[in-house]
Amino acid sequence: MSARTSESKSIRLGVIGYGYWGPNLLRNFAATPGVQPVMLADLDPDRLAKARALYPVLETTTDADEVFGRDNLDAIAIATPVSTHYPLAKRALECGKHVLIEKPMTATVAEADDLMGLAGAQRRCLMVDHTFLYNPAIRAIKELIVNGELGDILYYDSTRINLGLFQRDVSVIWDLGPHDFAIMDYLVGKPPTSLTAVGSRFGRDQASVAFVVAKFADATLAHFHLNWISPTKVRRIIIGGTQKMVVYDMALPEEQVKIYDKGVEFIAREGVHQTLVQYRIGDMYAPQIPNMEPLALMCREFVDAIRENRPPLTDGAAGQRVVKLLTAAQRSLECEGTPVLLM
Repeated sequence: MSARTSESKSIRLGVIGYGYWGPNLLRNFAATPGVQPVMLADLDPDRLAKARALYPVLETTTDADEVFGRDNLDAIAIATPVSTHYPLAKRALECGKHVLIEKPMTATVAEADDLMGLAGAQRRCLMVDHTFLYNPAIRAIKELIVNGELGDILYYDSTRINLGLFQRDVSVIWDLGPHDFAIMDYLVGKPPTSLTAVGSRFGRDQASVAFVVAKFADATLAHFHLNWISPTKVRRIIIGGTQKMVVYDMALPEEQVKIYDKGVEFIAREGVHQTLVQYRIGDMYAPQIPNMEPLALMCREFVDAIRENRPPLTDGAAGQRVVKLLTAAQRSLECEGTPVLLM
């Protein structure tokens, strides 16, 4: 690590992209102790003018090459379309910068692998902004799973639906899927063996609705409903375990996480009916979840990983796994639901 990233000096940051997500990144990094946003690049002069009004000392440019050419920058955050992630991140790593990339990490698995190798060779931090993994509610569920309170995971069911926003260049899988694939990868903690996806374009070039099923070696099953044309907005995850079950619902801020002491036991028996189903009905409780902005925690993790010279929670490997799932789901979708093997 360079001397500049020691505890005594601020990490000087450049940001590329100030469209939908860039303003959120810049706002949170500006409020993160130990970070000094120095330069912003975007192709739209009007966006840059808005940024300068909020951050008068911030240097701005319409040419990303100026960001790469600055020797006094320690890190670069990239919030641009996915098709540009690989060339921009590769250039930043080659210039010796730590890199944060907006999700999904890259457009192909090969690109993700190349960035991981380059980051390792350069000894630089490569991190993906899988913001939901820093949500205190998701972290609370992870703790339940790690502590064994749910028992073995039987199934994972995720719904992410809303009316718009339609993306012209990618399917609903590549737009909404990165969130839920990253959460599943983090919570379940094991790779699926195959993916199956079906969907429909409804007259568009890209699918607007998709249903994805992931199978695991131990019979665990995961299901994802991704939809741009729902009349209601739903963000819900249900996880069924052998001991307890969990529901995560973003629409209920006071009770985002509900834990149900309910389950089903299958008891083997001799005779005609070889299996007896026994239901367990217990209490439900909703733990108190800290009210902290996930993006702020993500920015803090980027800084801490750089200072402590360690991989961040959502490192390049985590980003690569999500890209692998997205690629497999899209391939199955285009092959009318043919399963794609992952192992």
